[in-house]
Amino acid sequence: MTTPQITGMIIDLGAVIVAVTEDRPLVLVRHGPVLDEAEARTVARGFDVAGDALPSGPFDAVRHRTLERGLRETVTSRIGATLGYVEQLYTFGDSGRHPRERDGGPRVISVGYLALTHEAEISTPDNAAWRSWYDYFPWEDWRQQRPPMIDKLIAPLLRTWVRAASGGTEQRQRRDRASICFALDGANWDEEIVLERFELLYEAGLVVEAQRETSNTAKTRDAPPLGSPMMSDHRRILATAMGRLRAKLKYRPVVFDLMPDTFSLFQLQRTVEAILGARLHKQNFRRLVEKSRIVEPTGEIQPQQRGRPAALFRFRHEVLRERLAAGVRISSPR
Repeated sequence: MTTPQITGMIIDLGAVIVAVTEDRPLVLVRHGPVLDEAEARTVARGFDVAGDALPSGPFDAVRHRTLERGLRETVTSRIGATLGYVEQLYTFGDSGRHPRERDGGPRVISVGYLALTHEAEISTPDNAAWRSWYDYFPWEDWRQQRPPMIDKLIAPLLRTWVRAASGGTEQRQRRDRASICFALDGANWDEEIVLERFELLYEAGLVVEAQRETSNTAKTRDAPPLGSPMMSDHRRILATAMGRLRAKLKYRPVVFDLMPDTFSLFQLQRTVEAILGARLHKQNFRRLVEKSRIVEPTGEIQPQQRGRPAALFRFRHEVLRERLAAGVRISSPR
């Protein structure tokens, strides 16, 4: 097959916009298999680009003074939202990562950002929706139990992939990676290595994205149903954001960008658990939060339909001046 001639380069700015509502970690996505004319031509040539997409738009070197300002203007113009907390994640520029390039178009370099907000603050357009990030990564949610799909589906497929290695050394390397990533053979679960887990599944050819970038649409039906696919490598960008947020909430107070002005400790715990994908010990969590002096009581209470009224708290902004590490202290959930 002749490799298409690639001309030019586009810088694309993409946002992983996260909110937590009723214990659900949500991400704002655009849905629909075709996003522009270039991708329509790619579909016509037999490539599958179906899947949700993160909000994104091109960087204008003339109009946008900085990349972050370009992102904020793009999000505001496309979904009518003004973002609060924003941080740059990573630059994604692998060759062939975008359907435009596979169709002979320009190289697309994506600069990914993490943004935190409240779902109610964004009025979503018709072609966008909030979806749980566990729709795309169902093996990451351990709040009820170890996800059954790990042992029933993922582990057998990975063991087959390990056996297919070319030699003993490669087999050991593959087996160690599988054990570390998916807590196999007695290994502990590390909630922060979301990207490493997805990269492993991608390398093993176990997600739709891995097959559709080298095959035609018909062959992607052989991929197991390991979460909803996303357009291009947007699921890789989302995995990067999930791992960053899970790690950062332990040493920076980013969780409060997802909280209302006042909240109960129960609400705070449920939000942290939603992000981590793990249940935390109630008394230990409250003791660690109160000891850290990262919140303060408002003197108000929240009426409950049943049980005792809950005391309301707010974030102590002064903590940012008192110490560098000001996250929510968390004891290991498992």
